[in-house]
Order: sequence, then C-alpha cells, then structure tokens
Amino acid sequence: MVSADVGAMVRNAENIYEERLRSLLEPSHRDEFVAIEPVSGDYYLGRTLSDAMGAAHDAHPDRLSHAMRVGHDATLHFGVHLR
Repeated sequence: MVSADVGAMVRNAENIYEERLRSLLEPSHRDEFVAIEPVSGDYYLGRTLSDAMGAAHDAHPDRLSHAMRVGHDATLHFGVHLR
C-alpha cells in the first residue's frame, strides 16, 4: 500500500511532467528516463532508470523523486512476446 505522502509526491511529479516537461522533453528525449523531484521541480534525465534516479538522489539525497519514461504511459514494461 502506498502512503498518502508518497501518493501526493507522485501526483505532484506527474503534474510537473504534464504541465512543464512533456512538451519540452518528448521531441528530443523520447525513450529516456526522467526523475522529477517535486518539491523543487528539478528533473534529471538518463538513458537508464538508474542513471536518472541516481542523478536525482545525488542532487537531493533527502527527498523522494518519481521516475517516468519520456513519451510512454508506463515507466517499465514487463511481459513476454508471443509469436
């Protein structure tokens, strides 16, 4: 179960993405990962989820960040391909 605080953090980060970052990032950073620190509004790009989250943690070690995949509905996809 997600706490109310974490849920609010995720909603704030997703709002920042929708309102400020989507139009900025999707044309040239599609398929990269973005970690958003919602208190400051700072964001960090990486080719991997680990790169983006690591940069966010380095900049704000005492805060939570939320990661998303630029241009996708889901950050990660799990599954198999059937032929």
